[in-house]
Amino acid sequence: MYKPKFYISNQILKNIGSIEASKEIIDHAPLLPYFEKEFREDALVRSVHYGTHIEGNELNLTEAEKVLMGHNIAARERDVQEVINYRKVLEYIEQFRVQSSEFKITQDLIKELHRMTVYKILPEAQNGVYRKTQVVVKNSLTGEISFRPPMAVAVPFQIKELLEFIESSKNQDIHPVLESGIVHYEFVRIHPFLDGNGRVARAFATLILFLEGYDIRRFFSLEEYFDQDALKYYEALQSVEKYDGDLTKWLEYFTLGLSFELSKIRQKVENISIDARLKEKLGGAPILLSPRQLKIIEYIQKVGYLQNQAFEGLFPMISEDTILNELKALLKAGIIKKHGVTKGAKYIMS
Repeated sequence: MYKPKFYISNQILKNIGSIEASKEIIDHAPLLPYFEKEFREDALVRSVHYGTHIEGNELNLTEAEKVLMGHNIAARERDVQEVINYRKVLEYIEQFRVQSSEFKITQDLIKELHRMTVYKILPEAQNGVYRKTQVVVKNSLTGEISFRPPMAVAVPFQIKELLEFIESSKNQDIHPVLESGIVHYEFVRIHPFLDGNGRVARAFATLILFLEGYDIRRFFSLEEYFDQDALKYYEALQSVEKYDGDLTKWLEYFTLGLSFELSKIRQKVENISIDARLKEKLGGAPILLSPRQLKIIEYIQKVGYLQNQAFEGLFPMISEDTILNELKALLKAGIIKKHGVTKGAKYIMS
């Protein structure tokens, strides 16, 4: 069975501590459904764009977002198809969040991830089929050979060993984030398919996090971290071979990426989350608010308060009486409160 070689460095400990602290806050932050939806959609767009861009996809973030919204754009057909495919892959793995202890990742599941990733990109006969030839992995930025994966004949056996490691890790003391990083590297090293390995590896690593309860509300995108400095990403992957199979440097890089991403999300969540006391006051019941009310709350959370003179800038062409009615509903629900009685009164969060 595959046994990863690494040690828990001070950097890894620091990164894991930061991840756990951010996870705790993000998981328990009381958010309006509107913001929950916005965070997830933003993470999906970023994951899809950066997860394909690092592989050479030429679409920019705006173009990728338009494709995901169903708009037609002038671009290479392959680039558009890659974006569509990767979204389907990420949406597909969401269904496997926190499965029962009996659930097992199989080679069939891995092959299905690959089929979805390369749909209409590779010839159909190669979709979900392990490679039959020897290949080399090149840095997409420099064109240099990064490493030489194992012989094709060894692929099924090494994937089987990796799946056995995943299964055995349930009984071992391996942190889920480290397990995800190990799976990411090992899949890239094995390079089981002719194309699409990077995207499948990143989706596979995300799936490991989901299964271990680290979906973190699906607010994060590791792909953005990898793509922001692709050279560092490839160097981190290559460090394992450089240090005779030791994954420590790679895991330091991988955990730092998740720590960095979750810290950004944590800050955003803290800026807009509804005070926990308010949620308790409302008995944890769903809060159904109009788009205008959501915009009012977002404004108050950003500025600190809302006054009548800001109405026109916030809602052009909307009457003051209409806005006051929206405010009355928020006051009645106990979401905001009013200081003062004249037009200079301030509306603040309760």
